[in-house]
Amino acid sequence: MTFHEGTVRKFASLWPFQKANISFKKSNLLKKLNITMDVKTLRELLKSVASGCLSIDEAVSKLERLPFEDLAYARVDHHRSLRKGFPEVIFGQGKSPEHILGIMNAIARQKDTIMVTRLSPEKAAALLAEYPDATYYREARILVHESQPIRKINNGLIAVIAAGTSDIPVAEEAVVTATTMGHRVKKLYDAGVSGIHRLMDEARLLSEASVFVVVAGMEGALPSVVGGLVGKPVIGVPTSVGYGTSFGGITALLGMLNSCASNVCVVNIDNGFGAGYIAALINNLGNRDL
Repeated sequence: MTFHEGTVRKFASLWPFQKANISFKKSNLLKKLNITMDVKTLRELLKSVASGCLSIDEAVSKLERLPFEDLAYARVDHHRSLRKGFPEVIFGQGKSPEHILGIMNAIARQKDTIMVTRLSPEKAAALLAEYPDATYYREARILVHESQPIRKINNGLIAVIAAGTSDIPVAEEAVVTATTMGHRVKKLYDAGVSGIHRLMDEARLLSEASVFVVVAGMEGALPSVVGGLVGKPVIGVPTSVGYGTSFGGITALLGMLNSCASNVCVVNIDNGFGAGYIAALINNLGNRDL
């Protein structure tokens, strides 16, 4: 798609924007221009055009990619960073290494952070051969490539608590997700209800954290316990850990859904990524300048 130079000049002349206008009030104009970058990059681009440091042709070349890039096997959502503050995340399970690599390349061209979840060690090895500076977190099954340094968010604290050692892989998925989104995370593992004194010994963490991710299998009781102790949001993550009548995590899921603690919400079974992502969004509420 080719942009009319007058349109780009008009858009640049609107600088400086109020932050709310960039995110919402000017959304129709953003859609017409098919912006494919995050708010910070967009601001820098418009400032460069307005000051004359960047030519119209150079600006057009940066704006001409569509909000999504059609790779035939995937339509990569480059507009997501602008809408949501974090780029599209690749779900690695079920995808071939070739398809994952193609999507990674598309995201890398936008200078966005790349995160691939549910990635086996075998697939990770193939991707690391092409992206040797990426990091593979084996326990979390997540690969992260920082195209540019991740912006650190120092306000607030996300606590990730796992009931048992067997729940750690799901908990680590939440930890890596929230950390990659720039948030401070502290973790507490093997603090389940069968030895509740282990949790009660962590009064400082319970007091300091802004939001909690609580991971548990078996009967899934721990989120209710934490929810009863704190006045902060608690995200329960049921895991598939347990014996026969745990039904692959359904028992823990139903137990958490029926929690009598009113500050407990629940994500899907083994969905550490979703819990970490939501925790990061909640923690962002205390960082209004983001």
